Amino acid sequence: MGLIYIPATGQGPIPTSALPCSPQEYASPHGIENSGSELLLIRISFSTSDPLKKTILSRSRGTVEEFYLAGRNLAWWQIGASLFASNIGTGHFMGLAGTAVTSGIAVGAFEWNAPFLLCVVGWIFSPIYIKAGVVTMPEYLKKRFGSYRIQFLLALLYLFLYVFNDISLEICTGAMFMRMVLGLDVYLATIVLLTITGIYTITGGFAAVVYTNTLHAGIMVLGSVLLTGFAFKEVGGYRELLNNYLNAKPSIIREGNWTAKPECYLPRLDSFHIFRNPITGDLPWPGIVFGVSIISLYYWCSNQIFVQRCLAGKNLSHVKGGCVLCGYLKLLPMFVMVMPGMISRILYPEKVACVVPSECEKHCGIRAGCSPMAYPVLVVELLPSGVQGLMLSALLASLMSSLTSVFNSASALFTMDIYTQMRPMATEKELMVTGRFFVIILIAVTIFWVPIIETTHSEQLFVNMQAVLSSLVPPIAAIFLLAMFCRRVTEQGAFWGLAGGLLIGFLRVVSVIVYGPQSCSANNKCPPIICDVPFLYFAICLFIVSLLTMLGISIFTDPIPDKHLLGLCWSLRKEERVALDAEVQGKRSIPAFQAESDVFEESQSCLQEVCRVFCGLEPRPGPKLAPEQANMEKMEHGDTPEGTEHSDMAESPCWRNAVNTCGFLLILTTVLCHVFYY
Repeated sequence: MGLIYIPATGQGPIPTSALPCSPQEYASPHGIENSGSELLLIRISFSTSDPLKKTILSRSRGTVEEFYLAGRNLAWWQIGASLFASNIGTGHFMGLAGTAVTSGIAVGAFEWNAPFLLCVVGWIFSPIYIKAGVVTMPEYLKKRFGSYRIQFLLALLYLFLYVFNDISLEICTGAMFMRMVLGLDVYLATIVLLTITGIYTITGGFAAVVYTNTLHAGIMVLGSVLLTGFAFKEVGGYRELLNNYLNAKPSIIREGNWTAKPECYLPRLDSFHIFRNPITGDLPWPGIVFGVSIISLYYWCSNQIFVQRCLAGKNLSHVKGGCVLCGYLKLLPMFVMVMPGMISRILYPEKVACVVPSECEKHCGIRAGCSPMAYPVLVVELLPSGVQGLMLSALLASLMSSLTSVFNSASALFTMDIYTQMRPMATEKELMVTGRFFVIILIAVTIFWVPIIETTHSEQLFVNMQAVLSSLVPPIAAIFLLAMFCRRVTEQGAFWGLAGGLLIGFLRVVSVIVYGPQSCSANNKCPPIICDVPFLYFAICLFIVSLLTMLGISIFTDPIPDKHLLGLCWSLRKEERVALDAEVQGKRSIPAFQAESDVFEESQSCLQEVCRVFCGLEPRPGPKLAPEQANMEKMEHGDTPEGTEHSDMAESPCWRNAVNTCGFLLILTTVLCHVFYY
């Protein structure tokens, strides 16, 4: 998950997108010499898609299912690797290590919570989504409640979170890393990266994103494991980490008449424990157990970026296998990101654990602290010349994978949930052109966003991103949980519960922004009701309020007949349904056949022909109408609409037993990890 915790703020876990990243803050005092071997290795992260050109360009990309779901033909290893690569960005490398500097291993609980929810999405949510034949998550809620307003509101909310949290996270941490380690011009480097990622995202669609994510996942795992090996060798092994971490503190703790508080520079005594005191702990155990699970429910079970990969699986066995593979990979960050961050504190306490504002400003350019530079410092100081290039390739690969995943999923949301409401009679080719054009818009917005992030005061950005993510996720988790398991929830209850939860969340966002950032060593006038409530406790409270609001309003409204919920709820998952929104759609003026423009079939110039083939818009047999309209025509002729029942829902007994066994072993391993570090 894209969350970290920095105790100095006093506000609990925060998104890694709030890390400081202005150019003045992280000018590299060292940099890496660009030897030939390093440049060759760095080039790997940019050229990974070259061997796939034939595969991507030969694959049809002209329909919704092919462009956004890769033709529902992904194998389990592609799903698992892509899930992992989409989740692990530069924010994870720098955020988890930076948090471990000040808080210890507790932040690893965010990663170890993922295997549980990955099994939930693979075994419970994905079968329902696939049977419903949806492409996006708002589309599922539209079918579940028959509500276009819920679909539209949720699509806008997702796009807001992607732009102001996910993209900001990657650009911020990526810019900080490139400037500190590589000494690159951030703006120019970002434009080059976005150009490369944009080309294969636009032309190859979801298939290109998944293939490159798969290769990038291997690079990330290899690079991080190598760095971990060098770090443990330098510190003297795991036993020395246990012995020396609690004694790792900066030598300069006072300046003039000011002396830092002990809690600002001393490691926590419970640094090697995940479950901490519910009152005095920086990450209280009820928050770890319930709060993190609520956020993970949104993150893995209803976030378009990750569910989209499950929807694209060949069958349920491949979907479950991919979730299990990603679950095992999610056990690694504790050892290859969190613990290296703790080692960085032991090896370089004056830099990464500085507490005197003037000293921190000297080392990293920001007075609040330099813990986010823990991982880059290890890369610069520990790794030999050739291995540095591989590690840089891993970090650049993580940046590219995260951005391409956001771009493709955001394009799907806009095209399928917003544009289809603006133009309900749009042809499928029009939808494909719109989706590709929206990716271009996102890239332009990202390029425009770079200088804004760089010039924004880092501490203010830190608080803004924390407020956004912590306040808007719980209502989304609540509506999907009830939609899946509670048949009594109605459209009115779901909509007003979601809207009410978001209103409370936005009020908290505004309050935190108004009162500004907190610091361990500075007094803050922020009211305790706003700033002293732990992040995870607020998430739990908002989740409960949203649930009760949805259920309360639903009790006083007419229930949805079961015939409209068949196949959309867990208790009715094996039945076929009557579309709840069929009557609404029937009122639309849809011709029996919508002739499509022959502009692509007319004589065209060579340049037009190349562009057409490159983007997968070549003429081909297939439905002329948008997916929903094509399905309605099939229904009129008595055929089964495409997507309403996935043909690969059935599993062979052998593979079903195999993935069930692997899933059980994953859960058992994760539980044992929690027990060992309780």
